[in-house]
Amino acid sequence: MDVGHTEELSAKKDMPEIKVVPLLAVLLSGAFVAILNETILNVALNAITVDFNVAYSTVQWLVTGYMLIIGTLIPISAYFMQRFTTRQLFITAMSLFTLGTIIAGFSPAFSILLVGRLVQAVATAIMIPLLTNVILSVIPIERRGAAMGMVGLVIMFAPAIGPTVSGLIVESLSWRWLFFIVTPIAIFSLLFGMKILKNVTEVSKPTLDILSFILSTLGFGGIVYGFSAAGKGDASFTDPVVFTCLIVGFISLGLFSWRQLRLEKPMLDIRVFRYPMFLVGLLLVMLVMMTMFAMMLVLPLYMQGALALSAVTAGLIMLPGGLINGAMSPIMGRLFDKFGPRPILIPGTILLAISVFTFRYTTPGVPVWIIVLQHTFLMISVAMIMMPAQTNGLNQLPTKLYPHGTAIANTLMQVSGAIGAALFIAVMENGQQNFLADVANPTDADTIDAMTYGSQLSFSTGLYFACAAVILALLVRRSKQSELK
Repeated sequence: MDVGHTEELSAKKDMPEIKVVPLLAVLLSGAFVAILNETILNVALNAITVDFNVAYSTVQWLVTGYMLIIGTLIPISAYFMQRFTTRQLFITAMSLFTLGTIIAGFSPAFSILLVGRLVQAVATAIMIPLLTNVILSVIPIERRGAAMGMVGLVIMFAPAIGPTVSGLIVESLSWRWLFFIVTPIAIFSLLFGMKILKNVTEVSKPTLDILSFILSTLGFGGIVYGFSAAGKGDASFTDPVVFTCLIVGFISLGLFSWRQLRLEKPMLDIRVFRYPMFLVGLLLVMLVMMTMFAMMLVLPLYMQGALALSAVTAGLIMLPGGLINGAMSPIMGRLFDKFGPRPILIPGTILLAISVFTFRYTTPGVPVWIIVLQHTFLMISVAMIMMPAQTNGLNQLPTKLYPHGTAIANTLMQVSGAIGAALFIAVMENGQQNFLADVANPTDADTIDAMTYGSQLSFSTGLYFACAAVILALLVRRSKQSELK
């Protein structure tokens, strides 16, 4: 991890010379390629299955394994933030990401491709909390919303264009070009960071508690894998592997939390939950992540299965909403700085509930432009909630808890996304099975009706989450400067 021992000693010295714009440009460029990588491979899974002659359940590890690594490593990022300098972490992350991208692009076998993908995930697990922690360290609280809005632009824009870009590339070129195209961008970001990046955080020498790390890995890893597996293929929550992973995960997470409260210097300080706005904001973000991830998973299946739309059409339908969501994030950031969270969060959660509610009445034969509008309003509501809720919560934390707050927030966002996806898929599939239970010889029309019924049950579940988000939004108050002392 060490890039230069002297960097540790110069961390404080660099801080007065910080130029915020170049600093954020470097970090955002690195975060963009890392987050783009999360969704860019989804459309190429079928082609990879054919090329390497592996089962679809095997190729899914390119997605599940990626989420698993991120879910297990982000909790330890608080230790990394305190132990290593900004430059060391960024250079390490981008070097690993570039290496993983090259390995994946030239992989002669599926196992090598998976290794490259997991190396990329390690880099992403470092980069995401690093970006948030640096913003909290260098941006004054009264301008933090605008900076977090730019982060929202990157975080939402990258996955929004990922499937569309990959679909166009895979249709005309090999899936390997998904890695070849990303490689020069990653190299440029690495060289750019090596030249101008300054250290902006103070370095200490915390001790890594090995037992905490093991419990954290078993806890978050078991939960993320369990819920991810339950939402794919023929697996369900009653599957022995899924059930065992979830039980081990929750028990380990309980033991991990108990140990953190007993340690003088915890690996992940869960005392951040004592700050009410952090807790409320985190719960709000988790509800929205569960709803958004699940809608982004169920909606394409519904459009292709019940509405008889092609995969390309389904991807294009969801593209405008993703792009507008990214464009709205900086605007929401500036509004947050000016007016605070409540004038944005309350209308945002109400719009979320209305948007999800309308999907319950989307039936076969509906014009495509209506679905585009529905999805666009859904993504606008997400932009109105995510950044204000997360930023307002983090603003309440003392400076020393920033690494722990960002690590916990990013980890639980990953966990909630996996839970939401698994839950919504389970509701949809159970609805389909119940609908067809009394049909002796189901026809194509029966199958479409069953898919519609199951999807509408899934959308109804999303409506419950959205209503809970409205209630939480009413509890939010603006974090004041005095609360940071």
